[in-house]
Amino acid sequence: IVSCVEFGKDPKRGLYFCALEFVEGEDVNDKVARAGAMSEAEAVSITYQVAQALQHACYNGLVHRDVSPDNLFVTSSGRTKVADFGIARITDSSKTKTGMVLGTPSYMSPEQLSGKKVDGKSDLFSLAVSLYQMACGKLPFEGDSMAQLMYKIANEHAPDILSINPSLPPALVAFLDKAMAKDAEQRYQTGEEFAAALRATLSGTGAGASKSDGSDV
Repeated sequence: IVSCVEFGKDPKRGLYFCALEFVEGEDVNDKVARAGAMSEAEAVSITYQVAQALQHACYNGLVHRDVSPDNLFVTSSGRTKVADFGIARITDSSKTKTGMVLGTPSYMSPEQLSGKKVDGKSDLFSLAVSLYQMACGKLPFEGDSMAQLMYKIANEHAPDILSINPSLPPALVAFLDKAMAKDAEQRYQTGEEFAAALRATLSGTGAGASKSDGSDV
């Protein structure tokens, strides 16, 4: 997670500020736009690191709510950093209300788009959408209007990723199917579970058979 170096209030203008560490690298959205689909190994490596970061954030009571390739940075050393917790909420805060829709629409979970109170499982759905895009170069849900996009995310299964990138292994396809389930309780329930199942795709042991323990992220 991108570190906060300093925060405070500008005494002259009365504005609050948060100074973050400088990350030298490229965001994932730019990488995909420049080079198209990533290799499976690179896409999985980035996603695995982000899942661990989200687990850490959720363990400390935070839901990011805007996980997307724009907010994932790959440094020159190959390390992935999660940025922009600007609309994050403390999960047990009374200020976390239903009826609020905040984030990048194409990556939102069904429950987030409907304005329901979200938890870490929503962030993991957004991360799975990002992985889909990294693995094939296209978004799983697109629409000519916000209403059409919302309908697809809430009701339609993502297009078969193998029709776009047939080289992907069945284990990764099964992983994405589970990770982008419409019902949050049918997805991976924690960042740790998500990361472990994702790692299993590289060993060929499969991801779809992983069972939820029912706990929140």
